[in-house]
Amino acid sequence: MTKKQIYLLLDSKSAPLARGVLETAPDGSVLQIHILNGKEDEVAQHEVIQLVGMESGGLAVQCQLLRQRGERISLNKVASLGSEFRRNLRVPVKFQSFIYPLSGMWKGRGEVQSVDISCGGIALYCVTPLKTGAKYEIALPCTEPPIIVQLEILRVLSKEKNLYACQFIDLLPQEEAMVQESIFEYDLHHHTA
Repeated sequence: MTKKQIYLLLDSKSAPLARGVLETAPDGSVLQIHILNGKEDEVAQHEVIQLVGMESGGLAVQCQLLRQRGERISLNKVASLGSEFRRNLRVPVKFQSFIYPLSGMWKGRGEVQSVDISCGGIALYCVTPLKTGAKYEIALPCTEPPIIVQLEILRVLSKEKNLYACQFIDLLPQEEAMVQESIFEYDLHHHTA
């Protein structure tokens, strides 16, 4: 028996609506989705729906709602969203963690608080001032299980508040999938609860 892939359904502004299971071939022009957790009426209120596979490399398309029958909805594919859509989907997530310098510029760890996260990176506050281009390891407690990944400081968003935009570097495919799944799960539970 093959494992059914779970999809995240988002509205036209990328806010999560529900999760569902694709019941037709992903390459068809009309897609039938079985909506999970009783969210089908909420989904049916939207004309434009973005459908994103929760696994790395899955389908990411913009669709038009055709009809709803019970827990199933039919969607007409309108446009491909591409891999960058999934990678850049930012979700506000707050957690405390630590970063560890990779270059030996200081010893120990720095305390951080996240602002938002995407599959490509994270925005965070740090007690210790950081330098653009510097590389660190960060513990991500939002994944299951928590993982440690490397990041690079891209730019300073606020010097006064020590707020930084960072990109993940050298992520393994499994790590990227774990980050993506945690983002979708967090966003889904906090917007549709």
